[in-house]
Amino acid sequence: MKRFLYYFGWTVIIGVVIYFGVRYQVWLEEQSRMYFDMLPFVLFTAIFPILIGLLLRLPKLIIEIKQNVPWTFDWVKFVAVGLPALCILSMYILPFIPLGEGFIRIPYIIMIGGPMIQTIAGIVFGYSLLDSLKR
Repeated sequence: MKRFLYYFGWTVIIGVVIYFGVRYQVWLEEQSRMYFDMLPFVLFTAIFPILIGLLLRLPKLIIEIKQNVPWTFDWVKFVAVGLPALCILSMYILPFIPLGEGFIRIPYIIMIGGPMIQTIAGIVFGYSLLDSLKR
């Protein structure tokens, strides 16, 4: 029963974070349309899925922290899974910052997928970042 309540509590917390995050995202989208400044909206839509991925892995990480085993970092998993997801996220952000403005072209496949690919890549990156921490 204790385990059920632990995971159910995390489910409620993640649900609340998603609810308020989506409300804030809608507000940012309205502000970006009103003031023609897309950067805050684009940054939030890239960073929020990373937060969700971190929150999805956090309950298990807390359980692993309670064990007394030395920490390691699985570089192979991070490089094979996390970095490609981060590259996909950066392809969305770079055209909106001065560094990549007019310089970086977004691949056609990412344009077709729309925000769904960005969301999935963010969740995968956040989850794999914490999953690469091993005990």
